[in-house]
Amino acid sequence: MDRLRQRADFVAVANGARVNNPAFVLQSRRRDDLGPVRIGFTVTKKNGNAPERNRIRRRLRELVKRLDPVSMQPHHDYVLVGRRDALSRDFATMLDDLRIAFTKPARHTAKARGHRPSPAAATSRKPD
Repeated sequence: MDRLRQRADFVAVANGARVNNPAFVLQSRRRDDLGPVRIGFTVTKKNGNAPERNRIRRRLRELVKRLDPVSMQPHHDYVLVGRRDALSRDFATMLDDLRIAFTKPARHTAKARGHRPSPAAATSRKPD
């Protein structure tokens, strides 16, 4: 298993499928190459100051270390987006949530399914 490190990879995964949980959001995207499973971690600034965000990120990394890699689909990229509840949620519960998130059928975002407003609807007309 490798780590995602480049912004372009994170953005590509953000347009893929997602599974929401109280402590994190799991985003996933199938790749066309035959490389290993890659995973990235991110925590936004709205989740607290730097030590809190780092603690959330450390907890997420430890979850993935304890997870059986067989539960992840091959040739996929994953991003775990940490939420504030990851600080106070029981670790065993979070581990169960992550196992379930990998087995759940993912909910696709509108971006991933190609539902975008038409360019004509996006332009505004000036009143006559």
